[in-house]
Amino acid sequence: MNAVRVGAVVRRHAIVLRRAPNRWFEISFWPVMDVLLWGSLGAFIAKENHSSQASTPYLLAGIVLFWTFTQAQFSIALGVNEETWTRNILNVLTTPVTEVEYVVGVALFGLVKLALCLTTLTVATIAFFGFDLSQVGWSVVPITGLLVLNGWAMAMLLVGLVLRFGQSAEILIFGFNYVLLAFSGVFFPARALPAGLQHVASVLPTTKAFAALRAVLAGRALPWSTLAAGAVGTVVLLGLTIGFVTWQLTVFRRRGFVTRYS
Repeated sequence: MNAVRVGAVVRRHAIVLRRAPNRWFEISFWPVMDVLLWGSLGAFIAKENHSSQASTPYLLAGIVLFWTFTQAQFSIALGVNEETWTRNILNVLTTPVTEVEYVVGVALFGLVKLALCLTTLTVATIAFFGFDLSQVGWSVVPITGLLVLNGWAMAMLLVGLVLRFGQSAEILIFGFNYVLLAFSGVFFPARALPAGLQHVASVLPTTKAFAALRAVLAGRALPWSTLAAGAVGTVVLLGLTIGFVTWQLTVFRRRGFVTRYS
């Protein structure tokens, strides 16, 4: 792996972010809107029930870590699709940059975007609702790491689908996260789902991450066994999705699908 080529990929996407104001919406505008929506919902429920705002931290912590997962997924999925939108993918494939170097560069730049997004979310949750996720302590670090890896795994799946089915599959990049928003128990335990869907939710690594988050917010110790089960599922998911996107890239080249974007 060549660090110079990886750095070139990072710089290419940094230039796009700097020169395209609409790219900042996924870093600032939409996360803040979600904080306002879910935080206000928690405050309203607490007020109507004449109780303390016990539900608000669960909703705010959930939306902060949901955006952690989303940004990790967006960083790779939208980074690759940037090349299809600009019809630049053929140029990328003919450069010395390998597929691994490209994905690593996009992922590294995605971590920068994630840091910016988390800064925005932290400021918004403190300013609007007086909630700071860092008060949870170091327990949030392994949960965050698990969600970032799951975001990357999901991105691999979605990139593979776009390579295979073309731009018609791009809607999944924006829509599939909200399927996981429901099935991962971001704001509620998976047992609150309809009976048939609980079995689906129980096998998702993201469900384990958010279950661990709720345990910590409830004042209990970090459930390492839950995180370990989530980590095993994440490794399996990463292996499957990397294999899938590698297979689809082979098909993409062999069948000449690159002509769709050139």
